[in-house]
Amino acid sequence: MTIDQSSLSSTPEPRRERSDRPRRRSFDGPRNDEQDRRGGGPRGQRREGRPFNRRNGGAGQRSGRGKGPARERNGIDPARRAAIEAFDPTSSAFSEMGVTELVVKILGVDGIVEPTAVQAAVIPDANSGRDVLGRARTGSGKTLAFGLPVLGRLAGARSRPNHPRALIVVPTRELAGQVASALEPLADALQLKMVTIYGGAPYDKQIRRLDKGADVVVATPGRLDDLVRRGACQLDDIEMVALDEADHLCDLGFFPVIDDLLGQTPEGGQRLLLSATLDGDVDRLVRRHLNNAARHEIDPDAGSVTTMDHHVLVVGAGNRLDVTTQLLRANPRSIVFTRTKHGATQLAADLESAGVPSVDLHGDLSQRVRERNLDRFRSGRAQVVVATDVAARGIHVDGVGMVVHFDPAGEPKSYLHRSGRTARAGASGAVVTVATAGQARGLGPLLQRAGVEAKNVDARAVADAPMTVDILAEAPAMVMAARDSGRKAGAGRSQRPSGGRGGGQWRSGGGGGGGPRRSGGEGHRNRARQPRQRRD
Repeated sequence: MTIDQSSLSSTPEPRRERSDRPRRRSFDGPRNDEQDRRGGGPRGQRREGRPFNRRNGGAGQRSGRGKGPARERNGIDPARRAAIEAFDPTSSAFSEMGVTELVVKILGVDGIVEPTAVQAAVIPDANSGRDVLGRARTGSGKTLAFGLPVLGRLAGARSRPNHPRALIVVPTRELAGQVASALEPLADALQLKMVTIYGGAPYDKQIRRLDKGADVVVATPGRLDDLVRRGACQLDDIEMVALDEADHLCDLGFFPVIDDLLGQTPEGGQRLLLSATLDGDVDRLVRRHLNNAARHEIDPDAGSVTTMDHHVLVVGAGNRLDVTTQLLRANPRSIVFTRTKHGATQLAADLESAGVPSVDLHGDLSQRVRERNLDRFRSGRAQVVVATDVAARGIHVDGVGMVVHFDPAGEPKSYLHRSGRTARAGASGAVVTVATAGQARGLGPLLQRAGVEAKNVDARAVADAPMTVDILAEAPAMVMAARDSGRKAGAGRSQRPSGGRGGGQWRSGGGGGGGPRRSGGEGHRNRARQPRQRRD
């Protein structure tokens, strides 16, 4: 079989003259979007909100205007074209699931021939036209699980300007870019146009792309709602809606927006909802907008991932930063979580000062800075990302070997979502919570509700060797003494562990030793004279 040149590339749109540019429509002001909702992004944004670091696929990457080689979009690499044509689709399990043959071949050339558990469960029902409710942990392959049915249904037709035929709604800008990066090469091969919409980017560029006609819109809910109210994105022709990370969308308070958007789509349209949990507002969305949905629960207990090891590293109140620095120095390619945005910025700066290349990631950063920081981490120029819960939900970077809870999670769902940044797609990983003795005692019920068994490790017992994953795994378990509710303040020192190879003393307050010192038992976020920081 010979694939037509046009099936793998598209003709670039002619450049508009200045007079052809659409005028701004009247608007009552932008609404909030992921706690960083501004009417326009900073100068220097990437053109048209395109995601950076796109995977080399059917579409390829765009080169600079007027410089470098011709755009790969105008002609796929001949060797790749030959490989796609030569690939036998019968050797891929996706052929038996109703996936378009051209897509099967492209996936096969990329080495994707066996579906993950969630893909094997969701794709056949979605291709048959049923609404689907899928529960699966992060990193399980959900993007292709909903993306392939969406592209397959839309292939062979074109959308009207400002009337997309499919919506993919995600909670964060990072996740929107990553979903587009995974699906855009396949969409280009099927001659489908995909537009990414999120807050923090200029409105006019996103509107121009919608004016040209978009088949699939990947969007965060706040900016999508803004453009719908402006009339730039109309939902009359929507055939499919996919909600990814629906539980996180609801956690961020987007239930009313999503409920309203779904209500504006035509009745009888197909809905796909994928989430790590199915309670609370997610259940309300299911009952109100899904019709006789096929339900699939894949890996419902995220704590049961056998390739993920959990540890609680017990530290003194004053040496949390020193221990964390030592831990991260021995485990590059790590993601660290803090409770506040200020805490993320401060910790990243402290780690950088200590010789551990680090970047921060949180909602107060512009989209340009967030993309730049993630790019540094992906390329290896930074070893560590220090992030808040909201910002990090969309991070999907291969090879993350460790997740560190610098500020312990406040609830089981948060713990599991954070921890899901490692041990993805069958890879191994470690999760370490840095906690004082008092915090470690309080973590027991939380970990139990999360379905996780974690070993307490005395930081002094591993202080003389690099704190690698293997060293933590071999370290003896620390027995935590029960809290004596009647003891006086400071009277419990005798209950603290006294052994260990490190032989160090439990320190409080400023403490001594290599690196910036914190005051107070909660490290940097209780630093004297610092204002109270709001959560991200």
